[in-house]
Amino acid sequence: MSQDKPVVFVVDDDRSVRESLESLIHSAGWCPKVFECALAFFSLPRPSVPNCLILDVNLPDISGLDLQSLVSVERMDTPIVFVTAFGDVAMTVKAMKAGAVEFLMKPFHTEVLLAAVEEALKRSRTALEFDLEVRALQDRHESLSCREQEVMALVVSGLLNKQVAFELGISEITVKAHRGRVMRKMEAKSLPDLVNMAARLGLAH
Repeated sequence: MSQDKPVVFVVDDDRSVRESLESLIHSAGWCPKVFECALAFFSLPRPSVPNCLILDVNLPDISGLDLQSLVSVERMDTPIVFVTAFGDVAMTVKAMKAGAVEFLMKPFHTEVLLAAVEEALKRSRTALEFDLEVRALQDRHESLSCREQEVMALVVSGLLNKQVAFELGISEITVKAHRGRVMRKMEAKSLPDLVNMAARLGLAH
């Protein structure tokens, strides 16, 4: 598998469908990975490149909708395109509400499927970029001292320097010094920027 090409997974119990989609995906310039059942796919390590899943509803182990539930929790950067010969309105609505990019009935038009995969890979790329940004923020936050983390938490909650000083039992001058180091280490350009970072880290209240 190429380390830079997007990966398109296929989970379908129909061998002819798997082979057809594998050829189509390869011709589109992506890396295909095909599986007969859901658990075989889920046991594969999570890729670090944009990826998506073309998924059938009826599978030999668990249903496609059940696999969607697992993927939505464990692999949020893997959007799903459903393809099935046995779908109905209720199933379609459930899949789309759970975040599916598209729900296509077999036989489907190749152009429609490729467009859905393009959209899914675009979403995956955005999710991966966001994840990288959050990891970078986490690294910066972990570089703060315990006191600096305390000051940051209070500052982003809306407290003024003198209120932070009162809460921590330190001088306002010391708070200003800690606050300056927090801004520098977190690479925050302004207080709103720092608040936004805290929100991404789940620290804002």
